[in-house]
Amino acid sequence: METHLPEALRATPEGREMERVLRACVHCGFCNAACPTYQLLGDETDGPRGRIYLMKAALEAGRAGPATRRHLDRCLGCLACEATCPSGVRYGRLLELARPRIETLAPTPAPQRLLRWLVRRAFARRGRAAAALAAGRLLRPLLPPALRRTLPPRPGPVPPWPGPRHRRRVLLPAGCVQSAAAPAIDTATARLLDGLGLSAVRPEGDGGCCGALSHHLGATGEARALARRNVRAWLPYVEAGAPLVLTASGCAAHVRAYGELLADDPALADGARQVAAAVRDPVELLEPHAARLRPAAGAPRRIACHEPCTQRHALGLAGRLEALLARVGFETVPVPEPHLCCGSAGAWSLLHPRLAGRLRARKLERLTAGTPEAIATANIGCLLHLAAAAPVPVRHWLELVSAG
Repeated sequence: METHLPEALRATPEGREMERVLRACVHCGFCNAACPTYQLLGDETDGPRGRIYLMKAALEAGRAGPATRRHLDRCLGCLACEATCPSGVRYGRLLELARPRIETLAPTPAPQRLLRWLVRRAFARRGRAAAALAAGRLLRPLLPPALRRTLPPRPGPVPPWPGPRHRRRVLLPAGCVQSAAAPAIDTATARLLDGLGLSAVRPEGDGGCCGALSHHLGATGEARALARRNVRAWLPYVEAGAPLVLTASGCAAHVRAYGELLADDPALADGARQVAAAVRDPVELLEPHAARLRPAAGAPRRIACHEPCTQRHALGLAGRLEALLARVGFETVPVPEPHLCCGSAGAWSLLHPRLAGRLRARKLERLTAGTPEAIATANIGCLLHLAAAAPVPVRHWLELVSAG
């Protein structure tokens, strides 16, 4: 793609990187075939190719209007387009770099800014997330129906966390939303790892959010601050050889990008790269132990495997969760169009509830086509979003597996 970015922009590292991404695009349109919003709306400007043109035009002219911002805001960030692009266009990176500049040209309206701020304040800390969910349950009768359905039930009793009795350690941070909404997931993971001779440890100074929520909502400075805090807390464990396991694939994908996020931080750039390199999705960690795994007692055996976009596309693990579950002994039913997003996408479902509801309905139709007893997923946001309307239970896959 021919570009004519202003000289002042091309003089910056961000400008040069955006120009490289733009020039890689050959206008083929293969990306639109994989894009959930294009499939839903049929509008060129609601697909990756159209959004690339919008970003290019805004960056070149130094002007953008509400329509440009609206079409960019509708992007879920699922990266299905990158997985199908024959030219290797880093669409997600372009969007990440261009959005702050376009925000200055076409600012988000005040009500939307307030909503994004409230979401970040409510869920980016473990204690706040728990308080927000508790308040939501208390006020459930007063909430709009769509929001009422998304509230998870109050967590039940959680088994005890196994003691650190093994020499081999795995770093398992607590996170924010998942630890408040479904604390049993990480406990099940720790007990599973314990059965394999691995002790899961919580890092000291672990404050909660990895920063993905802030980053996706445009609060880049806040996301960097959270990343710096986490790098300082996690680096001693990583340097001691512990893999960093994140049981929410959205968090794993974001932390794996810490090296890029903090590349300009002279004090923490090297540490951020070390932390990013230490990230392991649980699938990657458990595949070598597949022969020692089995379905947990009482777990449904016939399941539909929902591989979140962050696991399939951002982490590059398409098909591996389903293959692992089949090796463990589950009957995995075929899921048509497994690449299409469920509509959760972090806070996207809260900002675009109607579109998210349509994407969820489409996804659930595919997931339940093979009449599974349950749906197994790997990301807390997808789990909560799907469970609000699913006709069968939606579980995190780590809760369905035990070590034999």
